Amino acid sequence: MVLTWNRPENDGGSEIDGYIVEKRDKDGVRWTKCNKRRLNDIRFRCTGLTEGHSYEFRVCAENSAGVGASSEPTGYIKACDPLYPPGPPYNPRVTDQSTTTVSISWTKPISDGGAAVKGYVVERKEVAEEEWTTCTPPTGVEETHFTVKTLKENGEYNFRICAINTEGVGEPADVPGTVVTSERFEAPEIELDSDLRKMVSVRACATLRLFVPFRGRPEPVVKWSKMEGPLTERAHIEVTSTYTVLVIHTVDRLDTGKYTLTLENVSGIKSVFVNVTVLDSPSAPEHIEVKDITRDSVSLSWDPPLIDGGAKITHYIVEKREAQRRAFTSISDNCGRNRMKIDNLIEGGLYYFRVLAVNELGVGLPAETPEPIKVSQAPLPPGQVTVVDVTRDSVSLAWEKPDDDGGSRIKCYIVEMQTKSDGKWTLCSEIRGLRSTIDGLLTGEEYSFRISAVNETGKSEPKLLGEAVVVNDDTMEPIIDLICNSFSVKAGDDLKIDVPFRSRPEPEVSWNKDGVELKETARVSFLTSNNSSKITIRNTTREESGNYEITLTNTVGRKSAIIAVTILDKPGPPGAIKVDEVYADYISLSWDSPLYDGGCPISNYVVEKRDTIITTWKTVSATVARTSIKVPRLTQGTEYQFRITAENRYGMSHAVESASVVAQYPFETPGPPTTLRVAQATKSFMLVTWNEPASDGGSPIIGYHLEMKDYSSIRWTKTNRGRLIAETEFKVNGVEESLQYEFRVSAENIAGIGPYSKATEPIAARDPCDPPANLTVTDITRTSISLTWSKPENDGGAKVTGYIVERRELPDGCWLKCNFTNLQETCYDIEGLTEDIQYDFRVIAKNSAGVLSEPSQCTGAITVKDNVVLPCIVLDNKYKKLVIVKAGDVLRIDADVSGCPRPVISWSKDGQSIETKARIEITSTHTTTTLLVRDTIRRDSGQYTVTVQNIAGTRSLSVNCKVLDRPGPSSGPLDITGLTAEKCTLTWRPPQENGGAEILRYIVEKCETSRVTWTSVYDDVKATTCKVTSLRKGNEYIFRVKAVNEYGEGEALESEPTKATDPFTVPAAPTDVEITSISSETMTICWKRPESDGGSSISGYVIEKREKSGLRWVQVNTKPVNDLRVKASNLCEGCEYEYRVYAENVAGLSPPSIPCKLTKAEDPQFLPSAPAKPKVIDSTKTSDWCQ
Repeated sequence: MVLTWNRPENDGGSEIDGYIVEKRDKDGVRWTKCNKRRLNDIRFRCTGLTEGHSYEFRVCAENSAGVGASSEPTGYIKACDPLYPPGPPYNPRVTDQSTTTVSISWTKPISDGGAAVKGYVVERKEVAEEEWTTCTPPTGVEETHFTVKTLKENGEYNFRICAINTEGVGEPADVPGTVVTSERFEAPEIELDSDLRKMVSVRACATLRLFVPFRGRPEPVVKWSKMEGPLTERAHIEVTSTYTVLVIHTVDRLDTGKYTLTLENVSGIKSVFVNVTVLDSPSAPEHIEVKDITRDSVSLSWDPPLIDGGAKITHYIVEKREAQRRAFTSISDNCGRNRMKIDNLIEGGLYYFRVLAVNELGVGLPAETPEPIKVSQAPLPPGQVTVVDVTRDSVSLAWEKPDDDGGSRIKCYIVEMQTKSDGKWTLCSEIRGLRSTIDGLLTGEEYSFRISAVNETGKSEPKLLGEAVVVNDDTMEPIIDLICNSFSVKAGDDLKIDVPFRSRPEPEVSWNKDGVELKETARVSFLTSNNSSKITIRNTTREESGNYEITLTNTVGRKSAIIAVTILDKPGPPGAIKVDEVYADYISLSWDSPLYDGGCPISNYVVEKRDTIITTWKTVSATVARTSIKVPRLTQGTEYQFRITAENRYGMSHAVESASVVAQYPFETPGPPTTLRVAQATKSFMLVTWNEPASDGGSPIIGYHLEMKDYSSIRWTKTNRGRLIAETEFKVNGVEESLQYEFRVSAENIAGIGPYSKATEPIAARDPCDPPANLTVTDITRTSISLTWSKPENDGGAKVTGYIVERRELPDGCWLKCNFTNLQETCYDIEGLTEDIQYDFRVIAKNSAGVLSEPSQCTGAITVKDNVVLPCIVLDNKYKKLVIVKAGDVLRIDADVSGCPRPVISWSKDGQSIETKARIEITSTHTTTTLLVRDTIRRDSGQYTVTVQNIAGTRSLSVNCKVLDRPGPSSGPLDITGLTAEKCTLTWRPPQENGGAEILRYIVEKCETSRVTWTSVYDDVKATTCKVTSLRKGNEYIFRVKAVNEYGEGEALESEPTKATDPFTVPAAPTDVEITSISSETMTICWKRPESDGGSSISGYVIEKREKSGLRWVQVNTKPVNDLRVKASNLCEGCEYEYRVYAENVAGLSPPSIPCKLTKAEDPQFLPSAPAKPKVIDSTKTSDWCQ
C-alpha cells in the first residue's frame, strides 16, 4: 500500500528530521514499525503485507528533541490487488436456433478484473436498428449459455455478451455475423463411440449399456431392434434430444447378437449396428440323436450349440439317467468330439441321455433325449432243438431259450419247415412257448425244421434241428448217453447237469439225491425234452454235494444212471482249539482239521491273536501247514484269545476261537518280605533291613525292590533304579534332612514281582543332637553369673527347642537344675548364688523330637564376686570399609561387646533408632550383637551405628553400607510430542535413584488400551528421548519407560493414554474449475485453491477428464501439478469434455471438485477481442505500472 500524509502544523521549534510509520493488523493488538530507516518523504510504499488482512496505519514525526505524538489511525484497509471491470467473454457462438429462439454460449473472459465474475448480460438488436436490448435480467445470468426467446420469424439479429463483477460491466464480445431466425433442417447423424464400433463384450448377469449420442433437426425418431429377433422384455430404452441409451439388466447368452439403431426425420434416415457378445456358458447343443443301440451300449451324436457364449467350445459333458431315477450321472467330463459311444449300460434298461457344452466361462445348457432309450438288440438263436415225438402225421419239437434275449423280452418263436424235395422254408407257427407240434405231415416224408426268436428289436438267426425227421411210428427202450458221471462246480455258481437219452415213446424222468427224490423248488428246476433231461440248481452250496440218480421209464423198459457232484467251496471251520502249553512268553496250540475241506485240500491255516482288552486281531502266522503252532513273543501276565481259520484255493473258512488264556509262568510270584525296619537314620542316609519272604512262590528269589515316599506324599519312588537288591539290607542315600520317610519292599523271582510288604512307620532323616558349644561366662556379680553359649552344630534333624542349665558347688556338690521353665535363648542369668563360693556350670540342648544332647563342656571353677569394666566394641576389619550388598541379599553386621556389668546395646541408622521389624532383626548376647537386614532394598543404604553403655561409660562404632539395586522409576512426566497417525516422540528424565550404579540404558514399551500385553519398542535407548514409529491410526496407546543398570530393570514410568491421529486431514476440494483456452487438441483448465488445506500445505493437484459419452474419469497429469492451471492435450476434435480437480497434501487426496461444464474441443472461428483499456495505477520517476 502507498501512504501519504501532511507535515505537522508545529515542528516543535526544530526542523523535522524524519517520520516513523507504524501498522497494526486488525486481528492483532501491537503496533509494528514499517520503515527500518529514517523516512524524510511524506509518501511511503508499505510492503510485506498479508493478502486479505486488514491494516490501520499511523505516522510519528521526529526532530532533534525526539519523537512526537502519533497521528490519528487511518482506519482499517484490506490488502488486496486493485479491481477492474472484467474483460470480454471468450468465444461467443450460436449453438442452436429456431424460428423464435437463438441459443448462445461463450467462455469466461480471460481476465476477471481481479474480482470474481458474478454474471453475464446478453444483448440483441435487429440489423436495421441501432439500439441494443437486454435479454437477460439486470443482474445477468451465471451460466455461460443463454437462449434468447420471443424473436421474430425470419428476422436478422446481432448479439453480444458482457461480463459483470463487483466493479461493473465489462466490455462486450460480439457474436460473429448476423443470425436469421429460421428453422434448421439437419439429417440424423450418429456419433458412435470407438468402443461401440468394435465387438462389445459383457459378462453374463452384468448390465449392458449402449450409450449413443446423435443430432438431427427436427428431432429424429429413435428405434432399437435386434437382428436375431425381438428385443427382450428386460430392455429399457431412454431417448433424449441428443442421445439414446439401451440398457439390459442381468444379460444372458440369449442377449448376444447385432443391435441396430435407426434414426429418422424429414431430412433422412441413419442406421448403425452394434455387435454384442455376452460372455456366458454356451447354449444347448443341437440335434442330439441316437445312432446305434446294442445290448450294453448306445452311440450318440449332436451338433454344436448355436450360441457359444463368446468363447470357443472346449469340450462336452455327457450324462445319463435311468428312467426310474431323477438324477443324472456323468459318463464323460471331457468329450472333445460331437459324438460318443456309451458302454457298460444295463441290458434292457431305459435311459435318458443329455449333452452339455463347456467353454472357458462354464458349463452350458443341456440337450436331452426326448424319450427314454431302451438298451437292447435282436436276441441270439434259440438253444438246442430236439424232437419230442414223431407220429404218422405230426412231429413235436422242443427247444431252449436263447442264451441272450438281446436286452428285451422274447415276444414269440417262429417255427419253419422244409421238405427234402423242396428247398423253400415254410412258416409253420408263431408260438410263445418252448414247444410246438406240427400237424398235417405226410407219412414217410423227410422234414427239416428251424426255430427263430423274436423280441421288440427284431428277429434272431434261425436255429436248425440237428437232423432231418422221417414221419412214422417207432418204439425203443430208454438209452442214457452219459458222457461224464462226475461234476464239479464252484459254490455260488449254477449247477447244470444235462443227460441226453434216446427213447420211444417218450419216457417218464425222475431225479433223486442220495436216495431222496428231488422236487422242483425256487432253486431247483428240471427241463425235460424228448431226448434229454436237464437239472439246474441255482446258487449252489456245499449241501448240494452228493450222488444224483436219474431214472427213465417207458412202456418198453427202465434205465438209471448215477452222477457224482462235488461243490467247490471254502472249507469248514477247524476243530476246537486245544491249549497244550502255557508259559510267560509263549503258548502252544493245536486243533483238528475241518470236517469239510471244500472239495480240495487245505492249503494252510491262519492263526491270529488279540489282547482281551482290545478288539483288534493281529496275525501270528498265515502259512501254518500243520494243525499245531507255538505262539511266541507274548507279554507276561496278559490275557490272550486266539482264533484259527482254514484256507483252501477257494477262500478262508469261518474262524474258530479259543478260550481266554493268560501268558504266565507255571509258578507264582513270591510273598512279601518280613520284618522291614530302619536300622539307622541320619540326615544324609538311612539303612533299611528286612527278612526273606515266608514263600518264594516255587522259584528262588533273584532280588528285591525297595520303595520309599515322603510321609506327606502318596507317590512311591524306587530307590534301586535299574538294578535288583541282592541282600536283605540297603543304604538309601539322598534323603532330605528332617523329612519323614516310609519304606516298603517286595521280592522278585522268575515269575515276577511279588506283593509289597507293609510300610514302615515314618522315620525322620536327622542326625543325633550335639551338645551346646562355647559355654562362656560373660558377667559376674556377688550374687549372679551370666552365661552364653552357641547352638549345637547338629540338632539331630529336629529344631532345638530349649536348653537346660545346671550348676554344682565345688568341689563335691551334685548337679542341680537352674532353670525350671523352657529356655530358648543361648544366654542365661543365674541368680541367688553365694558370694565367694566356687561353682561349675554346664548346658544341655533339647530338640523338638524330645532328644536331649550330651552336656556341654563345663565352665570350670567360677568364684562369685563383683567386677567393673569399661564397655568395649570390636568389629571385623571388613566393616571398616564401605559395605556393599546387592538388593535382595542379607545385610549382616556382627560386633563383639564386653564390659562389666553387662552393657546395654542399641542400634541406629543415620541417627534414627532401629526397631525390630519383619525384615530387620537385632540379636544380642552377653558378648555379641548382630544386626540382620533381610531382602535389602535401596532405602537400606546408609550409616549403621552400634552403641554399648554401662555404669563405667559409653562406646559407639559406625558402619557405612551401600545397597546395589535396580534403579527407581524415571522422573516424569512421560511427555509425548510430535504425535501423528504413525509416530510420536517420547521424552523423560533420569531416575532420582540409580540403584548405586550407572544407568546403562532405557527400555521403551507400548500397549494398546484394548489389549493387556506390552510390546517392546526399543530395549537399548541411551538418551532420555526416542521416536516411536509403526503406530496404527486411530488406536489408543500407553507408553512406559524403564531404566536399566547392571543389576536389572527399574520400575516403569507410564504415560497417559494417547490416540494415534494426524494433526491434519486431507484438504477441501478445489473450487471454480473452468476452461480458459480451447483448441481442437488442447484445453487449459484453471481452478482456485481449496478453502482449507487440512492443516498441511498443498503438495500438488490431480486433474481428471471425462468424455460426454464416456463413463470413466481419466487422469490428465502423470505427476502432481503445483500451479493452479494445467494444459490438457491429445484431445479428440469435436468431442466434449468435462474436468474435475483433486488437491493433495501429506494426508492424501481431497474429494473431487465440482466438474466444469462440458466443452467441445474445437478451434475458435473468430479473432480475439480487444484488450481492456489500460489504466495507470502507480508511477515513479522512471517507470509506470500498467494492467
